[in-house]
Amino acid sequence: MSLSFDSARLHNPYLRPEHEEWRTQLRRWLSREVEPFLNDWEEAGQIPASLWAKAAEIGVLQLSYPEQYGGISEGIDQWHMNIVSEEFTRAGSAGGLVSNLLIHGIGLPPVLNYGSDEIKQLVVPPVLAGEKRISLGITEPSGGSDVANITTTAVRDGDHYIVNGSKTFISGAMNADWVSTAVRTGGEGGKGVSMLLIPTDLPGVGRTPLDRKQGWCCADTGSLYFDNVRVPVGNLLGEEGKGFWVIMTNFNPERLSLAVTMEAAARACLEDAVTWAQQRKTFGKRLADHQVIRHKIASMKQRINATQTYLQYLTQAYIEGRCDPGDLAMAKVQASETMEFCAREASQILGGASYLRGNRVERFYREVRVNAIGGGSEEIMRDLAARQYGL
Repeated sequence: MSLSFDSARLHNPYLRPEHEEWRTQLRRWLSREVEPFLNDWEEAGQIPASLWAKAAEIGVLQLSYPEQYGGISEGIDQWHMNIVSEEFTRAGSAGGLVSNLLIHGIGLPPVLNYGSDEIKQLVVPPVLAGEKRISLGITEPSGGSDVANITTTAVRDGDHYIVNGSKTFISGAMNADWVSTAVRTGGEGGKGVSMLLIPTDLPGVGRTPLDRKQGWCCADTGSLYFDNVRVPVGNLLGEEGKGFWVIMTNFNPERLSLAVTMEAAARACLEDAVTWAQQRKTFGKRLADHQVIRHKIASMKQRINATQTYLQYLTQAYIEGRCDPGDLAMAKVQASETMEFCAREASQILGGASYLRGNRVERFYREVRVNAIGGGSEEIMRDLAARQYGL
């Protein structure tokens, strides 16, 4: 057995033929529409606007959303979504492309789950069709994971809220038509937090790009500023003062997606390291024939196996509604440590070749940090798990 991206995937008893058909279809699309151009997009710092319409044509944007709004939901489960994360990573982007093209995956659920019928009809269909875009605005310059202490305010004034404050590290910020935004409508702590859908074309909304990043270079990332922005009260998502719960329920699928992405990145690093080790010769024999290299590869596979098994269990638990948030938080840590280990070992095996831009290992090594921090850093995840476990 060779250790390729596919052969290094453990048998998954939960996958059905239709899951593999979706993988084949998606991989074919990525090989045609993404892989030949990804390096250019990374250097340019953006992806073409035409990609949203193309993604809608194949159904990537609509996957798992209600059919009444143009989504594709019949027969779709979390395994289909995991395959999306895996295959985009295999194509060469460990989250950067998805964090832009599919950012509605975290921006849209608050609208779908808590918005009024009028708001849902206005926002969801054009987003799923690739005609409009939506982002999620949580993180602020003063902090990210401490959601209960956000400082952006929304003060009621008749039929409007007056919003003041700022958000940063917002994926899709520069091109979003709406932002599902965490605001403070009440007193201190989580009970004073609400969620508000803010159209970005309102007077007083400003934004600046964050384009000098270590990784995810093709992704649109920016800061948002709200200066006395008047937002209709009807744009409230859920009840006033209940925004903290809206945000918390949004985190679990995001963290699962990040963990799947990191495991796939680790597996891609393994594939590239094995291919190089079987071809490159030093001291009269293949790298793969040196014991130290063989042990590196075996250690990579060991960690990948453990992470895959963990994610298989948690994905099925998520589908069945019994996924423990603490276990999921620790899975994200497991995946980030595995990705970091495999990226480093693959870089050691490839040597100088892994230091050249355009190399998958080089890119993934740079993208370890954003994956380990985004959606909750390793330290925050461990602390969250400890609290979930009743410590």
